[in-house]
Amino acid sequence: MQLWFAHRNRVTLREQLVTQIILGILSGDLAPGQRLPSTRELARRFRLHPNTASAGYRQLERDRWVEFRRGSGIYVHAVKPDLADSPDLAFEQLVGALFRSARDLNVPLMSVRARLRRWLEVQPPDRFLLIEPDEELRRILALEAGRVVTLPVIGCHSQDPRLPQLLEGSIPISLPGTAKTLGQSLSRSADLLVLRVNSVPKSLAPWLPAPTKSLIAVASRWPGFLRMSRNVLGAAGFPAESLLFRDARNANWQRGLKEAAAVVCDAATAAELPKSFRAFVFPLLSQAAIDDLRRYDEFVCSPLIPPAEIDS
Repeated sequence: MQLWFAHRNRVTLREQLVTQIILGILSGDLAPGQRLPSTRELARRFRLHPNTASAGYRQLERDRWVEFRRGSGIYVHAVKPDLADSPDLAFEQLVGALFRSARDLNVPLMSVRARLRRWLEVQPPDRFLLIEPDEELRRILALEAGRVVTLPVIGCHSQDPRLPQLLEGSIPISLPGTAKTLGQSLSRSADLLVLRVNSVPKSLAPWLPAPTKSLIAVASRWPGFLRMSRNVLGAAGFPAESLLFRDARNANWQRGLKEAAAVVCDAATAAELPKSFRAFVFPLLSQAAIDDLRRYDEFVCSPLIPPAEIDS
């Protein structure tokens, strides 16, 4: 079996060694009991650090792909690991079957790699990536977005060092303010979907004119929500003595809320309130943002078009 290593690759050299040995075993290129190159030989031939080769072999031994024979060397294990109990190993078996079938059809390895690359390039994204530096705001937005789309919604900070990797296979989404700060970090990714937020006065219209004798509570884990609500409700004529504010990050934050006529809150905080409370959920995402998310979601989830049909 021929090994190759890409030294300038996000996949570590140890992972490259482990993956190639497993694929070689699953495809039949490495037979049970076959002797493998020593760590010293790998280090010399492929410019690997001996510790890298040794760590890869130790991982393969732990997973029962290979066995060490004292004074003799490293050999493919006589019995393959049980693949049924591990999704990861089951996937490796699937990949191994692909390479074995390609070899039976006399398809060159370079052709297999080129075809796989083409398939990967035309695969649609499999998730939304919400890029937002404020953790609590990110939590609320991800919850609201996740309720209107079928694809998963994950989130990260705009300065997260994993951002380039997270962008792969994702539809990036953010609020307008964050979109301005992302700069070149999205230059090689899919277009950024900028989400518009709700109009606060319009959302509060059902509560106007302001009641004078009712206690209204405002609760959220996001300080921006509490600050915005205090300013807007005050400007709308709500008496200060009729407003009760609770930071849901604090202990006993629900104290006194049951006396309120209603609790104005975000979607994440609403999920933490007892059902007996009258919650008025203020959605941060506008209807236009929801429509955009649904359009992207429906487009991505449409039937897959094979590369051959795209070329034609």
